[in-house]
Amino acid sequence: MLKARGVTRTFGGLVAVNSVDFEIPRGSISAIIGPNGAGKTTFFNVIAGIYAPTEGTIELDGMPLISPPTGAGREPILLVLPTIPFIGLAIYFLMVVGGDTGLIEGVASIAVALLGFVGALLLNIVRPAWYNRFIRRIGVTRPSRPNDMVVAGLARTFQNIRLYKSLTTLENILVGMHVHLRGGLFGALFKTRQVREEEAAAEQRARELLAFVDLAGMENELASNLPYGKQRLLEIARALASRPKLLLLDEPAAGMNPKETEEMTALIRRIRDELGITILLIEHDMRVVMGISDHITVLDHGEKIAEGLPKAIRTNPQVIEAYLGRGAAAGH
Repeated sequence: MLKARGVTRTFGGLVAVNSVDFEIPRGSISAIIGPNGAGKTTFFNVIAGIYAPTEGTIELDGMPLISPPTGAGREPILLVLPTIPFIGLAIYFLMVVGGDTGLIEGVASIAVALLGFVGALLLNIVRPAWYNRFIRRIGVTRPSRPNDMVVAGLARTFQNIRLYKSLTTLENILVGMHVHLRGGLFGALFKTRQVREEEAAAEQRARELLAFVDLAGMENELASNLPYGKQRLLEIARALASRPKLLLLDEPAAGMNPKETEEMTALIRRIRDELGITILLIEHDMRVVMGISDHITVLDHGEKIAEGLPKAIRTNPQVIEAYLGRGAAAGH
């Protein structure tokens, strides 16, 4: 489902992730573990499009997704190109034709040039899919943004819960669905039949997701009024609303009591088994990791030191040393 090759991320002189190769089998529950400062969250954020890699590439479902930006110097030229003909016309009318006619035509040409520049600048900021395809043809690649990752089929939750606290649980999930809504500005303004049907289908799906995470009957409850454990569930439901192929869970059991942790573990299994979504998680609770993961990768000081099945990772001397020190590994 996901393949990373030589992924490196530096911050100034600090190498947070160092040339990591990594794969997630389709339909698996995979985990990244390691002691504090191992580079787990940084690597997670590279996969999620929050950080651009300094080196390396990442593919999602066989499609190139993330790579270091290239050709950055060429893109500003695209901002200037639309203005050149009209600036030329302005010079011609103002300096050659002259008079009232030349002044009017010259000012009009300058106005059109400015509109062309603003339009090109907006394209550079918004970056619709066709624009990205165009700039790739001329050798320009830009860092993927989190919204690009959602469109590609990746969703994530956060270690520190990030919900819209003033919205209801239903509205939070509807926000997660916006990437798949096709009504458009005209439809939204005039409430066309397509928009009404689309909104009804989205609300029905949102209710189904609330029921899936055991929040049925709480559609009108403000997110801020939910207890901590249920806020975790709501964040997962919102991520599922974007219909991901790969779901990234950042410490999903953090701060939970044993009963909530058990329920979260069962939910993660159900997401994989019933919805067919591949899962990658970071988690410090080793009972959760060892009990749920099909495959584990271990990072330490930004480098991959081990990977494999939970049983092999549990007894790996390098992993024991990373967590407990060299003496513990030698004793083992």
